[in-house]
Amino acid sequence: MDESSDDTYEISLKRPKDLPNVVHLTHLTTLDSIYHLPYGFSSLASNPQTSNWYLWLMWPFTFVIKIILAWIHGRTFISERNTFEKLNLQSWVVPRFTNQYFLKWQSTRLNKIIGEAILEANSSGVKVLSLGLLNQREELNAYGELYIQKFPKLKVKIVDGSSLTAAIVVNSIPKGTSQVLLRGNFDKVFFAIAKALCEANVQVAMLHQDEFTKLQLRLNSKARESFALSTIASSKIWLVADGWNEDEQMKALKGSLFIPFSQFPPKKMRKDCFYHHTPLMRAPPLIKNMHSCENWLPRRAMSAGRIAGIVHALEGWNAHECGSTTFSLHQIWDATIRHGFQTLHTPS
Repeated sequence: MDESSDDTYEISLKRPKDLPNVVHLTHLTTLDSIYHLPYGFSSLASNPQTSNWYLWLMWPFTFVIKIILAWIHGRTFISERNTFEKLNLQSWVVPRFTNQYFLKWQSTRLNKIIGEAILEANSSGVKVLSLGLLNQREELNAYGELYIQKFPKLKVKIVDGSSLTAAIVVNSIPKGTSQVLLRGNFDKVFFAIAKALCEANVQVAMLHQDEFTKLQLRLNSKARESFALSTIASSKIWLVADGWNEDEQMKALKGSLFIPFSQFPPKKMRKDCFYHHTPLMRAPPLIKNMHSCENWLPRRAMSAGRIAGIVHALEGWNAHECGSTTFSLHQIWDATIRHGFQTLHTPS
């Protein structure tokens, strides 16, 4: 890695505080993710996050850091600063790990930390705050709706990125596709994708009768015509998210393409199939100071949620995207492309 880039980044962290216009609120994932932060090991931060065996040798030190983060550092911290056009961008990290978001007894504390970060952003004049990873989990805060109700006078706009997530997934489907298999929990992204596919006259296949029946009850008569009860072997395009049985991969046709619309990537169980990254796009060259990878994403790639916050600010949209709210997929997609973000559909 270029040492001059490292020096530039270190200097940027030590500069007087630049008030951000856009904040992306993320969190730690695994214990190893500590070392993938921009001010951790540059050789790790500059590559997609993976589990490296030699990091296990540092487990005593890692454990101490975890305790410090959990009990002393009870507020978010800045992990990255970028600039894009006239915007100052920052990434803030909630000092909690993925597994803690699934513990009910942690919910109150997590919402307190996230809520305090939102209030800090609001008082600092931040235009948009995007909720990354599980900071927007439906079971935790209803995609951020909790904070809108709790703080009704917020000026900062809260964005969960659901609309852009759905738009990226829909635009990742190979042209000419007539049928896709849709698997995952019935959440707002699921329905946004399903609606877009119906409008594009793409048949949506479901595997189980109970899911098919439940979905039919939530669709109008015209949309129902685009859904069908099918078998695993009927489609080679899989759209998958949280709540699906990953073992179903073993019954997929050879050469099937898995496109996730989840926050975390699915386990790759087939060597004869292809897997897209979680929803992302390549950042424009004008975004400066991008020397580290965002979690497991490739270099200079950004997650849908992070991009959504930036585009929201650039467009000056005066509305929250949280709770059950979604935007026009065509509108958010066109705006994102117009601002220089590029598709990255290379499956692995």
